[in-house]
Amino acid sequence: MPRRRLSMRKIREVLRLKNHCNRSIREISQSLAIGRGTVGDYLHRAKAAGLEWPLPDDLDDNTLEQRLFPSAKPRTTATKTHPDFHEVHQELQSRKHVTLNLLWQEYKERHPDGYQYSWFCHSYRDWTAQLDVVMRQEHRAGEKLFVDYAGQGMDIVDPQTGELRTAQIFVAVMGASNFTYAEATWSQKLEDWIGSHVRTFSYLGGVPALIVPDNLKSGVSRPCLYEPDINPTYNDLARHYETVVMPARARKPRDKAKAGAGVLLVERWILARLRKHTFFSLAELNREISKLLQVLNSKGFKKLSGCRQSRFKELDKPALKPLPTAPYELAYWKKATVHLDYHIEVEKFYYSVPYSLAKKKIDIRYTQTTVECFYKHTRVASHPRKTTGTRYSTIKEHMPLKHQKILEWSPERFKRWAAAIGPQTTTVAELLLLRKRHPQQAYRTLLGIFRLGKSYGNQRLEAACNRALYINALSYQSIESILKNGLDQKTLPYSQTTTEPVRHKNIRGADYYKRGTNQRKEKC
Repeated sequence: MPRRRLSMRKIREVLRLKNHCNRSIREISQSLAIGRGTVGDYLHRAKAAGLEWPLPDDLDDNTLEQRLFPSAKPRTTATKTHPDFHEVHQELQSRKHVTLNLLWQEYKERHPDGYQYSWFCHSYRDWTAQLDVVMRQEHRAGEKLFVDYAGQGMDIVDPQTGELRTAQIFVAVMGASNFTYAEATWSQKLEDWIGSHVRTFSYLGGVPALIVPDNLKSGVSRPCLYEPDINPTYNDLARHYETVVMPARARKPRDKAKAGAGVLLVERWILARLRKHTFFSLAELNREISKLLQVLNSKGFKKLSGCRQSRFKELDKPALKPLPTAPYELAYWKKATVHLDYHIEVEKFYYSVPYSLAKKKIDIRYTQTTVECFYKHTRVASHPRKTTGTRYSTIKEHMPLKHQKILEWSPERFKRWAAAIGPQTTTVAELLLLRKRHPQQAYRTLLGIFRLGKSYGNQRLEAACNRALYINALSYQSIESILKNGLDQKTLPYSQTTTEPVRHKNIRGADYYKRGTNQRKEKC
């Protein structure tokens, strides 16, 4: 059993790469940055559990974990302390008359229950055999596509303002033929990164077995020498095209030598030739890059026969996987905790999930057209993506039949809470509950309003609700703004009128005018 159990997502990826993509244990180990022994262990467990690919759609993470680890027991034996061979190597190199036997004796004095001398020597020789080893990279036909960005950009002039904006240059190189693709994008962000890959596959007319990116954040969300995390959207792209992402190791330029050479060629043979051109749009720049790209791929080799174009048609093109029926649609992933009203938020719009998932963390995948919710790798909800109109998308079946899980969170309870504050707050609560298609959609707003009473006091909250009713601004933001600006402490316009007459020695009053009228009548 491996020392640290991987996530179910990585275990599923191990099974996919082995059974669907037919990759070797070594290739899977490099792609996912995990040990070969760990890969072999999980494949053995899957075989023992009788798991076949593809996995059943209803097989969630809990069930998969139970089948892979049916009788996991804690280890009772203590782990022996492993020698620090880096320190051993330094001692042997820097000090005279120091031997392995002497270093082993010192190791045993510090760790009496440690390893014996024969194991110590054998393990040290294995460790030193890995020093300064450079793996010779053999590029097979259609296998690897190296991708990176050029360090040099191209300036584009805004035709209206004259402002300069620098475009980024994406470069992709096939390993066997050196066939090159390049294009300009506005940024290196996820949208442009994924879009460049989709257009690269279209340009190649097929899909390579492996993609080798640098540790760019759009591709690798957490760079690490041993276990880099692939960006979920990038991983989603790989699944769509049935390929494998194998990031280059950090600070290991030999792993991405093809990409570096391709970038250098693009900078010399394309960008350098365009240095005196003035471009006013991204499309105009890409048209010129496309023309020079054709020249670069058709340029003959110096020491080999043919060119990149001919070698691509001869070697890589026949070995590429076919393109899927539809190109990949950009999808974003995020994690979210389901709120008490069993809705999750995506770009300021709210989508329902089954009420039993309230307060649980789920994964959300959303595109321009759909929003999908997953709990432990099982899709639990799907909605059309909203961009306008009401902010809530609620499926009736997601609501509880008898409020079994959240019975206390009923409209009556919110009304009781509001009544404890005052009549104006009660009126606000009743109106909010009535205005929503489902009362549960008002719970979030009401909870926020009630919490304002803890910060400002119930008396001020009651006055703020009174003003909100007067101006017909029944929202959390409006009531919070009233309290922040102290408007609740100001008198409302209608309360300034009074039926009592104003008494003052300089004010004549109605009686004065009545007397003057009577006097004029008598004179007449």
